[in-house]
Amino acid sequence: MRRFASVFVVLLAALSVFTLPAAAAPDGGWHRKSPPLSTPWTNQVGPDNALPEYPRPQLVRHDWRSLNGVWQFGTTPPDGHSLPERILVPYPVESALSGIMRHESTMWYRRTFTVPQAWRGQRVVLNFGAVDYQATVSVNGHELATHKGGYDAFSVDVTDALNRHGDQELVVGVVDPTEAGGQPIGKQRVNPVNSIVYTPSSGIWQSVWMEPVPTTHVTALDAVPDLATNSLKLTVHTAGTPGQPVQVEASDHGRTVARATGTADTQLTIPIKRPHLWSPDDPFLYDLSVRVGGDRVTSYFGMRSVSIGKGPDGKLRTLLNGQFTFSLGTLDQGFWPDGIYTAPTDSALRFDLAEQKSLGFNTVRKHIKVEPDRWYYWADKLGLMVWQDMPSMNADFGPTVPSTPRPTPEAQQQFTVELHSMITQHLSHPSIVEWVPFNEGWGEFSPAAIADQVKAWDPSRLVNNNSGLNCCYSFDGGNGDVYDNHAYVGPGSPVPTDTRAAVDGEFGGLGLIEPGHEWQPGKGGSYEMEPDKATLTSRYVQILNQVKDCEVKCGLSAAIYTQATDVENEVNGLFTYDRKVLKPDLAQVRAVNRAVIAASGQATQPPPPPQ
Repeated sequence: MRRFASVFVVLLAALSVFTLPAAAAPDGGWHRKSPPLSTPWTNQVGPDNALPEYPRPQLVRHDWRSLNGVWQFGTTPPDGHSLPERILVPYPVESALSGIMRHESTMWYRRTFTVPQAWRGQRVVLNFGAVDYQATVSVNGHELATHKGGYDAFSVDVTDALNRHGDQELVVGVVDPTEAGGQPIGKQRVNPVNSIVYTPSSGIWQSVWMEPVPTTHVTALDAVPDLATNSLKLTVHTAGTPGQPVQVEASDHGRTVARATGTADTQLTIPIKRPHLWSPDDPFLYDLSVRVGGDRVTSYFGMRSVSIGKGPDGKLRTLLNGQFTFSLGTLDQGFWPDGIYTAPTDSALRFDLAEQKSLGFNTVRKHIKVEPDRWYYWADKLGLMVWQDMPSMNADFGPTVPSTPRPTPEAQQQFTVELHSMITQHLSHPSIVEWVPFNEGWGEFSPAAIADQVKAWDPSRLVNNNSGLNCCYSFDGGNGDVYDNHAYVGPGSPVPTDTRAAVDGEFGGLGLIEPGHEWQPGKGGSYEMEPDKATLTSRYVQILNQVKDCEVKCGLSAAIYTQATDVENEVNGLFTYDRKVLKPDLAQVRAVNRAVIAASGQATQPPPPPQ
């Protein structure tokens, strides 16, 4: 993103019933630090309630233990001894909520845990939502796994390293070179070159939990709706003995709508008669139960399609369920002043999406960050279409800063591995409608080949080969489903081609400073600073009416406003960074947003002749 260089009702019930308190921490001694800004949830966070919800809503096991809470922390390996500091997992080491609040590139985590007697005879799997960047996991002195990648989940079977009785020692070593490493980092920078990159988030930054499983058990579910055949294409991935029988049941609020049997690790086709379609106006979710041998998991899915197609005026449009629905959203960067990459609570995570929905948006662009699985659950549940960006590698921001070389072959390979992991991990979320592998050329390489690869991995969604093709350092691969224009303040007026719909992937950036709600008072900037709420609201309405005009006359299919909240020294959010103040008038913003989306019904008709 170009910037100013200067400055399921059933599933939810199940989750609430089976949420367990964090397992007992090995030591006390954690103290929350004071962030530059506090959110309404900052003081709700403590050792006994650090993100206690089950972290993976699309593959739920009811028997589990959270390992979030106070861990020992240090910058040298424990070597059988305690570590000197205390950190609250899963908040990144740089955050105030972690209790450390400084950057480290090499760090060690240690805690003990016990395995319930009821789990005896089963395998014990340790799950990590995300660790930035390279994690090495050891249990009772046995090194079991190393994982590279700061945004994807991984699991470790720890059974064979467990002691028969008593406490078990868990040690996680983490190395995070951030911009010095060449890996995908999004907007994290230890040494920021301008005000559009922010505090890094190193170490364990998503939930850690353990659960018992049979030797043969489910590891992932790929659930892809197919409206052409009114069916769900489901693949049940497993570990253990291959080729095991699978039993599947889909239900609607407890009423069974489909049953199917098949074989693990092969695609099943589950007919869904007269499917209730998912959309932002009606985000309907089916419940799903899957059994493989002695393993039973629950999940959910939505029935919807995403495509491009011509309207009666001959222009290509983006289609949801075969109909043109204008996608109007915000640029959502997912940073927090107290938790940096990690929202302080699940209520806070939900807040951002719920408020955007209340403001009349139907889309959110998750900007060069991958969120915890519960964020996508809330998008599925609340009804927001998601454009999912891949976190970028380090970038050359222009001639005023030291030049950054193009990514090495090794970095390109790692980027591709992590891109594939992002897509496969989030394949089943109905809210995700578009993949965005590159933004404005940041760390870009082979955009045409990468876009084709993404489409091959997931032909069910749109692919945006490079958001912001008209600016900055981008190179247009010429393929993908959309041509994406960025314009500040804008909006832009891109037009569809014979093969791609037109979208305005970034516009806006209107700023307003709210005293007392600044990251660093006096250092905030925006593309156009407004003096007060009334002026900001008026300008927003004016710009959105221009978007509506282009929707009808130019053939525009989508527009993404910058941005959902302020982030550090960017003050062009609809909300302040602490989420305490909505800057423009809610009623006027909602009214014009809904008018833009409602114009979808006109936009497939030829415009009237000039008067």
